[in-house]
Amino acid sequence: MATGLFVGLVTLDFIYLTTALPQPNQKLVALDYLLAAGGPATNAAITFQHLSNQYLSNLSNPTLSNPYSFNSARLMGVIGCHPVSRFVLAELQQRQLQILDLQPNRSEPLPTSSILVTHSTGERAVISINAVQAQASAAQIPAEALKAVDVVLIDGHQMAVAEEIAHQAKALSIPVVIDGGSWKSGFELVLPYADYAICSANFRPPHCHTPRDTLHYLESLEIPHIAITRGEQPILFRSQGKSGEVAVAKIAAADTLGAGDIFHGAFCHFILQTGFVAALQAASQIATRACQSFGTRRWMETDGQQPNE
Repeated sequence: MATGLFVGLVTLDFIYLTTALPQPNQKLVALDYLLAAGGPATNAAITFQHLSNQYLSNLSNPTLSNPYSFNSARLMGVIGCHPVSRFVLAELQQRQLQILDLQPNRSEPLPTSSILVTHSTGERAVISINAVQAQASAAQIPAEALKAVDVVLIDGHQMAVAEEIAHQAKALSIPVVIDGGSWKSGFELVLPYADYAICSANFRPPHCHTPRDTLHYLESLEIPHIAITRGEQPILFRSQGKSGEVAVAKIAAADTLGAGDIFHGAFCHFILQTGFVAALQAASQIATRACQSFGTRRWMETDGQQPNE
């Protein structure tokens, strides 16, 4: 069994499927809606855990050595004891995640995100407070956080905690994966510990204006493996001095919400089985599949074939 530690944001997501974005003073009736636990680290952890029970031979990827690899996802973030927190916690427990709550006695509500997904394009608009008002300190990290962990993912929403976890993981030779959705102050202290930096095209460190600028910046930090995802465009990567691209399947997306989070969770699953480029390819296939249904979970309902079938 492989264990992944996912460090970062936990939210409650209100997700609406709409025909269009509302205009000022306009009221819209949604076509569909979902309530779900959210946040990059949370969605990645749920994906990592989900893949533990999936038979993955339908990916037709001969480089995957163990399609029955079982995982255990450990999520570390701020949840607390507010009634909203209990709702989110119930889903996380249902998804069989191990929970490390950095502030279990916090009485304030969790951060929430309101998300509008446009039916015709799959594009999403998001408004969220993220974790700016729910920051934890390194002193609040549970002592058992890195016990028997095989891979760590950091999303940058709990930066003080992330820096300490990355430092400890490096000392224990546990690979660290950075989810670089967007640049956040403090990443400059965490990135030097990274083994894998998987960033979006929107991740722009200081003085970086293009994805290739970002590649050069990350390479200057001596990060061994770097990738830049660019939606439907090929993934750019540099791995131990070698550069290349990974093709992304062309689809009519139903919903792009959480695609990057799902990609990161899948990458953490596959990198424990295979090489960097093969893990990028397999993670891209999972993220593409997720984009073909509404919300961040429905793709799991019909995903793959169970090992005992």
